[in-house]
Amino acid sequence: MLKNDKIRQFEFYNEISVCLEQCSQKIIEIYESFDENVEYKDDKSPLTQADLESHEHISALLSSISNYPIISEEGNLKYTNEPKYWLVDPLDGTKEFINKNGEFTINIALIENNYPIQGFVYIPKDKTLFFGGLNKGSFKLSHNNIKEIFVQSPNDKLKIVTSRSHLNETTRNFLSQFNDFDILQAGSSLKFCMIAEGLADLYPRLGPTSEWDTAAAQAVVEGAGGSVKDLSGVRLQYSKKEILNPHFIVRGKI
Repeated sequence: MLKNDKIRQFEFYNEISVCLEQCSQKIIEIYESFDENVEYKDDKSPLTQADLESHEHISALLSSISNYPIISEEGNLKYTNEPKYWLVDPLDGTKEFINKNGEFTINIALIENNYPIQGFVYIPKDKTLFFGGLNKGSFKLSHNNIKEIFVQSPNDKLKIVTSRSHLNETTRNFLSQFNDFDILQAGSSLKFCMIAEGLADLYPRLGPTSEWDTAAAQAVVEGAGGSVKDLSGVRLQYSKKEILNPHFIVRGKI
């Protein structure tokens, strides 16, 4: 087990971890009885009852433990000029949820001065929590076992992880520069977590994402020693009036 002082540096760790477990129970109940009746938002992305219930539960919890504003994918607030706030994706990977492959997550990040200072990524299907932050380390909690995680140097073959639902032609062109590599596919923020725990080396995201899709997982990658940077090599930042991210690349120890 990790020393308590490593955990104490994460604000509201106990409250958030309990909240994620409770949210997970609600989501799994819906997941197991899901009948594929899906609503669609204006941007054509899917919306399920699980998204909405998770949003309500997380928003209530975060409001009870702090006065920080909350920006959530399913909330009304999309921008704040406050230096510190919560950034939430109540159900990241709704397409994976609909397809019932288990590759969906709940993401909660604490943003300060344009960057995520800590992030929590919970996998309801596996009851696994990743959490971390730059200069704080990153950790994986699964089945009451907690361990510190680190990005790893590539072995004989580069392992590149790509989206299961969003592999586009631009990404295929990017991959063509490499001669010898293995492709791994995953949904939601799991791709970041694979980098963070050393299971993959590179994740190019050359398609649209929003800030709530990436903030929590970016904190986990950075805490594990990796990086999340745009195509100019600039660390991905937040609090933009435009919620969309630029294209970016997640790297392990390469």
